[in-house]
Order: sequence, then C-alpha cells, then structure tokens
Amino acid sequence: MGETRVSRVVFGAHWGFIAFFAGLGLYHVATAALTALRPGGTGGDPFELLDIGPLLPLAFLPTLLLGLGPVLASHRWGEGPAADFGWWPSYRDFKVGLACGGLALFVGYSLNLLVLGLYGVDRVSDSPLTELAEGADSDDTGWLVLAVAIVVVATPLAEELLTRGALWNALERHRLPRWVILVLTAVVFAYLHGEPTRTVALLGQGLAIGLARLRTGRAGASLVAHAANNLPPAILLFTAS
Repeated sequence: MGETRVSRVVFGAHWGFIAFFAGLGLYHVATAALTALRPGGTGGDPFELLDIGPLLPLAFLPTLLLGLGPVLASHRWGEGPAADFGWWPSYRDFKVGLACGGLALFVGYSLNLLVLGLYGVDRVSDSPLTELAEGADSDDTGWLVLAVAIVVVATPLAEELLTRGALWNALERHRLPRWVILVLTAVVFAYLHGEPTRTVALLGQGLAIGLARLRTGRAGASLVAHAANNLPPAILLFTAS
C-alpha cells in the first residue's frame, strides 16, 4: 500500500494534476498551431480554419488531445485508465448517465433561452456545430457522419478523462469537498468550449454531467451523460446541411 501511495504522487501532488495540465497544454499548443495555419494567422477557433473534407478531423484535434495526458499519466503512475477513471460504462453508469444527460440538455436549453431573452439573438454566438453544418452540402454526408462520431464519442471521452477523470481524482485525493469538485470541474468544462456568450449554459450543463460522476464515482457515467448531451446537436448537423 505504501508503494501505491508514493507512485500516485508526483512533485508532491497527485499525478492527476500533471495529467490535467499536460492535456490542457497539448490543447492550447494544437489550437495555436492550427491558428497559425490560417491565412494571416489570426483567430482562435479551429472550426474556422478548415472546410468539410479530408482535413475535417484536424478541427477536432485540440479537443481530442485533452485526453492524451490523462491516458499517458494513468499508464505511467496509476493503474491504467479502466481502473483509475472507470471509463468503460457499466449498466448503472448508463442509467445514471442517460438521466444526467437529459438533465444537461434541459438545463442548457433553458439557460440558452434565458440568455437569448436577455441579450438578443445578435449578441449570442452560434454553436461551432451550427457553423460547421452551414458549410456542408449533400456531398459531405460521409464527413458529417465522421463529425457526429467524434462529437458524440471521441470528444466527450477526451473531455471527461481530463475533467471528471484526472482533475476530479486529483482534487478528491487532496480531500476537497465533492460539491466543490463538482463546481470546479464544471467551470473547467465551460472554459474548454471557449464560447463566452454560452458560458452560463455550459456551466449548467457541466454541473448536470458532473452529477453522473458524483452519483457513481466513475467517469464512465459522466461520459454517457456527456454523449447524451451532445447527441441531439450532433444529429442536427444533417438537418442543417
């Protein structure tokens, strides 16, 4: 047991902090690199850099890299992602996750309506998925299917490994109250999306998704909640194109 505790501490802190900042660093480096590829080198949204086509996955690369730090750190200092994060959903994870995902959709929709009522449509930005769909045509169906798979499965997995996986474990290891961890991870979740006018809704959704991890103690449940939350807007890619 003593060796296990030592192996989980790096530079005096739980290795989850190293994993979190590594994933976050990769995210910002990749975003900066994609931004530099844009003519003029301005702007910070990867979805503005590329048209739908073979290079589409590059638009999602920064977000996907969020999960790399937690996976590598878990293999290096932990017991592997399955044991450290519980990322493979169980039957209970699916039940709790679907309920929390439905709650996240309701909270996000309600808060977005509130923000629209306060500030008006012109002052609230569209979701990046909406902008992506607007640039698609009938020949892009295959790439839209790929985008849906990434949005519903890959990006939730990467974001959950970072927030409700590595960061949650690290904060819990240092004995922060669970409600504080829930709020902090929701704040990080909202920050990662980089959509200032939708921050309130994203924060509410982050709290709802985090409830799945709070109830089960597993990132697999929050992964299901996150995927359920992302599924309806992802499917709208086809109706908008």
